[in-house]
Amino acid sequence: MTDPSQKPVTACLVIIGNEILSGRTQDTNLNYLAKGLGEVGVQLREARVIPDVPATIIATINAVRATYDYVFTTGGIGPTHDDITAECIAAAFGVRLVLHPEAKRRLTAHYAERDIELNEARLRMAHVPEGATLIDNPVSTAPGFRIGNVHVMAGVPKIMQAMFDGIRHGLKGGPKVLSRSVTCGLAEGTLAKDLGAIQADYPTVEIGSYPFWTRTGFGVSLVLRSADPAALEHAHEAVIAMIRGFGGEPVEREPETKE
Repeated sequence: MTDPSQKPVTACLVIIGNEILSGRTQDTNLNYLAKGLGEVGVQLREARVIPDVPATIIATINAVRATYDYVFTTGGIGPTHDDITAECIAAAFGVRLVLHPEAKRRLTAHYAERDIELNEARLRMAHVPEGATLIDNPVSTAPGFRIGNVHVMAGVPKIMQAMFDGIRHGLKGGPKVLSRSVTCGLAEGTLAKDLGAIQADYPTVEIGSYPFWTRTGFGVSLVLRSADPAALEHAHEAVIAMIRGFGGEPVEREPETKE
């Protein structure tokens, strides 16, 4: 059972890559990570997209690792010149970037099986900050790594997902966030004032309002989220009463929670 008195466990995702900022590549890792973290009781509170600029990466990592319980990064751990995440993480922690023996062993075996040379560029992927532990990569072998509360993963979605799936059940989460959703055929502006009053009455419940339009007119979906089941239920009842008070008909979804 969810204990609302527990301290929330929080996380930040840092998406690293000029290709994301230029629009050439569309990020899909945020959605996967947010859902996966929610399932283990970790609340993703912030996501930042930053360029392949050493000073920016170092400053960002130092800022967010001091703020959140967990930090996850994606991108920049491949073999090319612009893959600078590992060296920047090392600089952020004030340690050396070193060749990890186990990472080298894995890459040596991987490329030998394919009769491909483990050249200097590919060997870059075996370098991690001193003191880091490896994050397994069951897709293409080259590992990610963990140092302090920072988890460094690949940017390629299939690889990132495999890496995250290997570590997420080892994360120590807090209270799980539950949600309730209500839809009605009323305009958002009609509900705004009263909805704001309900939000003020239940500060531990996050209430989101999402308008939509159909051929028959306006509508709005209201999503309530909280780690406090009692507060969530009371707020939900207040929202139902509000909708009916304006002559609307609430359509409810089943209660949602990630176990």
